[in-house]
Amino acid sequence: MIALIMAGGAGTRFWPLSRQNNPKQFLNILSDRSMIRMTFERLLPVIKTDDIFVVTAGSQRELTRKHLPELPAENIIVEPVGRNTAPCIALSLAYLKRKYSPDENMLVLPADHLIRKEDSFRQSLIRAEKYANLNNLVIFGIKPDYPATGYGYIEASARMEKDTYRVASFKEKPSEETALSFIDSGNYLWNSGMFLWKMSVVESAYRKYLPEMWTLIEQLENKRNCSDWKADLKLDYESLPRIPVDIGIMEKAGSRVVLAVDWGWSDVGSWKSLYDLSPKDNSGNVFAGDEVSLDSRNNYIRSNKFVSLIGVEDIIVIDTPEVLFISRKGNSEEVRKLVEIIKEKRPDLV
Repeated sequence: MIALIMAGGAGTRFWPLSRQNNPKQFLNILSDRSMIRMTFERLLPVIKTDDIFVVTAGSQRELTRKHLPELPAENIIVEPVGRNTAPCIALSLAYLKRKYSPDENMLVLPADHLIRKEDSFRQSLIRAEKYANLNNLVIFGIKPDYPATGYGYIEASARMEKDTYRVASFKEKPSEETALSFIDSGNYLWNSGMFLWKMSVVESAYRKYLPEMWTLIEQLENKRNCSDWKADLKLDYESLPRIPVDIGIMEKAGSRVVLAVDWGWSDVGSWKSLYDLSPKDNSGNVFAGDEVSLDSRNNYIRSNKFVSLIGVEDIIVIDTPEVLFISRKGNSEEVRKLVEIIKEKRPDLV
């Protein structure tokens, strides 16, 4: 098995701590290790370092090398511009097929997710290989424990064996009412965005469902040794649609299998979700720094300054050398909108 870690995101939902020059996957927000480091180390018991690859933006190549110094330099695949997961995986696949047998199993996973039950995670990879070897596209579905509206869902159909099902459909992020109906039905799982497949099988899917994308990327890979390769790559790659692999491939493919897993998983997708995951004091506060509080509850405060609170509830405060960010906890998902406004006024702060 080889692994492809997708690490090219901007992490705007964790602004102002996450910036273009140091995005979320390189932050130590859950432990003394960065999220990409945690993801990498999680794989090591079952996948050799030489068989782990990272696809990232050119601006993040050196950050990747800093956080994963033992990773061979040729195992960092640079995406010229961000074009979502379908082009990103296709670009990586075209590179990897030169190095590996077409029947090699390829694990694809994001760099910035939390998995608490790491042994269970690794056992799931081994179990999933059986289905990948039978030419299925395998996706890992998280057993939901509440009606989340921030995740996509996978509808499971025919049961193949314990916690293993055929995929009936994919659903985008639902309304609260729809999410409740998903949970009540018992047939839906959260979409983890993690996949396992034979390289040859996913290549066939690209040829069938995204033929123009695959043809262009294959042409670029075939020109790798030409002097104008990098210039052509950026120019042509920018023409590709921004499409997730879920929509471009998985929603259309036939042989799809979902493994229902319980990993203690979170995509750590907002300041609120980080608050939910963090240890709290007796008043429900999370302080990443020195503090004194009075009659204040359920806050997330991150600052290098001494912080004191009186009568404050359900707020997020992120204090960096250049930016002070304050939000109601329930509004933290809207950071992306704020960042778009700031790009116009102060692009140097994004």
